[in-house]
Amino acid sequence: MNREKWIEILSEKWMLLATLLMCMLPLSMGIGLLIESMPLLQQYRLGSLIRNSAWSPAEGKFGMISFIVGTLWVTGLSLCMAAPVSLLVSIYVTQYAKPWLMRTIHIVMDILAGIPSVVYGVWGVLVIVPWISQKLAPTFGYSSSGYCILSGGLVLAVMSIPYILHLQIEIFRTIPIELKEVSLSLGATYWETIKHVLLRQARRGIIASVGLGISKALGETIAVLMVVGNVPQIPENIFQAGYPLPALIANNYGEMMSVPHYLSALMFASLILFLIICLFNSVSHWIIYKINRI
Repeated sequence: MNREKWIEILSEKWMLLATLLMCMLPLSMGIGLLIESMPLLQQYRLGSLIRNSAWSPAEGKFGMISFIVGTLWVTGLSLCMAAPVSLLVSIYVTQYAKPWLMRTIHIVMDILAGIPSVVYGVWGVLVIVPWISQKLAPTFGYSSSGYCILSGGLVLAVMSIPYILHLQIEIFRTIPIELKEVSLSLGATYWETIKHVLLRQARRGIIASVGLGISKALGETIAVLMVVGNVPQIPENIFQAGYPLPALIANNYGEMMSVPHYLSALMFASLILFLIICLFNSVSHWIIYKINRI
């Protein structure tokens, strides 16, 4: 066997090994978190940990439901705000805007994506929190300190938009221009072409981009914990404080580790967050699969 053939075989094997390692990473993370959570799960029933809201490690209370609900509140709000804004901007800059605006948007996206999460948190404290406390909450008849679920959702949405928008712009740019030209030549208006041709062609990528953007933003812990209030309770409305799982882990890891099962409880919280992200992405892929079958 000649030298070129050996190089080709070795290159293929190295790429296969790298691919397998990449596929094993999520599984290894999940197994590691499960192993670290076992001391807590052996001491307490899973159902009681999930259903209870009491959180007092010194008293042996490790209820997780308030943190799970806080995570779902913040994630849901950020999704509702980031997804439509990103979609509208991506349609405009790819279908209507001048080339200079497209270049400007790319520069703005790069700047927003490169800003550290702590800067977003400071911006939230200085701008979003006072605005909600003094303007928005009183308008709807609520009294709020501003450190609430809505503040966390707004900050997380702003952090998600650069990732979602960048992916969606590239998705619209990869759609063959012939599809648009055919639709226009048949008498459809420009908006009808966008609505019935371009959006239909790009819908799988749009869903995937939203899933990836929100999942990425969920890991940006510092900004959210600075504005969300960090009160272990089940919020009744978006103007009340919450305590998402990432904030719980970041605030408490490394403290009070002499308390029995405290570290294991934080690992269990990490496992729940890991499963939420996996579920979120699985639902996105399931929707894409269903769309492909239509």
